[in-house]
This record gives sequence, C-alpha cells and structure tokens, in this order.
Amino acid sequence: MDALADRLGGRDVGSIFLYTNEAHPGENFPHHTSMEQKFQHAGALAKDYGVRRPIFVDALSGDAHWAYGSMPNMTWIFNRAGLVLYKSDWSDSKSVSNAVDYYLEVQERRKAKERLSPFKVERLDYHNTDRDSFTAGLERSGPKAVTEFRDAFK
Repeated sequence: MDALADRLGGRDVGSIFLYTNEAHPGENFPHHTSMEQKFQHAGALAKDYGVRRPIFVDALSGDAHWAYGSMPNMTWIFNRAGLVLYKSDWSDSKSVSNAVDYYLEVQERRKAKERLSPFKVERLDYHNTDRDSFTAGLERSGPKAVTEFRDAFK
C-alpha cells in the first residue's frame, strides 16, 4: 500500500493507515489497555513493517473501527465530498490501485466534458494468501497469538 501511495503522490490522492487494534494480541503486543500503549504499538508497526504513510490511531474504544465496518484489514476510498467510492473488507494493493486509477480516469473524463452518471458495482476480488508472512506476523505478537490462532481452527 505504501508503494501505491508513493505512485499516486503527485496525483492529488491521499492515503492513511488507520491503526485500530492488535488483531492477534500476544505477549509482545497485547490487547491495548491505554492510549500510550496503543501509540507505542502503532510506532512499532510502522518501524517493523516500514509503513511510510501517516498512521492515525483509533480511540481505545475503537470508535473509528466500529464506524467503518470493524473488519481487520479494510480499505475505504472517499472523494472530496465524503462520498464512498470504494469499500473493501480486505486491503489488497492491486484492487485498490485498480479502483483509484478508475476514479482518476473518471475525473479526466469529466474534465473533458464527458457526461457520466454513477452506478453501483459489487464484485469479488482475490488476494494472495501469504501464509509465511501471516505466520511471521503472529510470531511477532508472541507465542500466545500463534497458539490462539492455531487453536481457533481445531
């Protein structure tokens, strides 16, 4: 997602990372009990994963997370008026890139005086399930996270 944000940097497109909670808390990154701890975890995430986009930290109660669907890895695209242009329950850079490029093209078409009318679309996208990276993320949180995730599928 950072590479996509870099590519779009000069195109009047903003990108943020909303840090909501630890999806798989463990000994190293437990469930948040204070905002100070939550800010520390967000900083560690930026450092460990090289996140370069601005990171906004949700309230301890998760107000933003709940308001925007409460899924663990969502992406939303809004226009300047706040209209939802894209909503995905999983962040996949290829899907997001496709959507952003489409909406940027729509802006160009409107500038060229093409008459366009909006319509809704629903589609199913696919993302790469990288088990090694996922497991490494669980291990980063600690043995408790690994055990609880494994036990949830027994």
